[in-house]
Amino acid sequence: MIQQALTFNPAKQITDLGWNGIALEFTGLQNRDFDRTFDQLKNDTIQKLLTTLTTEQIKADPILKGFKQLHERIAHSNRETVAASENLLNFLLKTGKIPHINLLVDIYNLVSIETRLALGAHDIHKISGNVQIRLMDGSENFWPIGANESKKVRPGDYAYIDDSNAILCWLEVRQVEKTKVRLDTQDCFYIIQGNSATDAEYLLSAARRLIGLTKEFCGGWERMLYLPG
Repeated sequence: MIQQALTFNPAKQITDLGWNGIALEFTGLQNRDFDRTFDQLKNDTIQKLLTTLTTEQIKADPILKGFKQLHERIAHSNRETVAASENLLNFLLKTGKIPHINLLVDIYNLVSIETRLALGAHDIHKISGNVQIRLMDGSENFWPIGANESKKVRPGDYAYIDDSNAILCWLEVRQVEKTKVRLDTQDCFYIIQGNSATDAEYLLSAARRLIGLTKEFCGGWERMLYLPG
């Protein structure tokens, strides 16, 4: 059972940059390695996307451009800093598939390539206190997934962070080892991140897609924590 009523708040300095998004929690989930019916849906969706997906389309996509604008506003190079959704689409174009992690992660990654939004999930029981997104001062703890040690963050970067001053996700680019979704994860904190190119209805449509697929294949109950506007 969840020990607290989780909250999420974006700092005004972040929304002023052009960030927008939706935050929600899902409880009572049943994760597993894969589901054959979902995998067929995923593969069908991928094949449909690949009929029109090109490098030029990725470069021209207004939502992906919106993430680049966010990065430029905090003086990040878009050669080195690429939004999670754009990374997934580039991987898809190169390999014809998206990485398989586990069912919960595969579901939100599918919604990400469908919508171009940056989606992420975190095990609620590994989060300390509540979550916000704000600009960093450089003192925060950042241990990326797969890294052997913690990394420094640049003052002025934005990140999702909990009450222990631990980063959950740096920009919308890289999540952390501490809160990653594992097979035994039952309760998740989700972010659906957009930018100045995504209106409220587009974000809500993505949330409905995420909620529908998650409930169909993993069960659970959702609670909205933050809505655009």
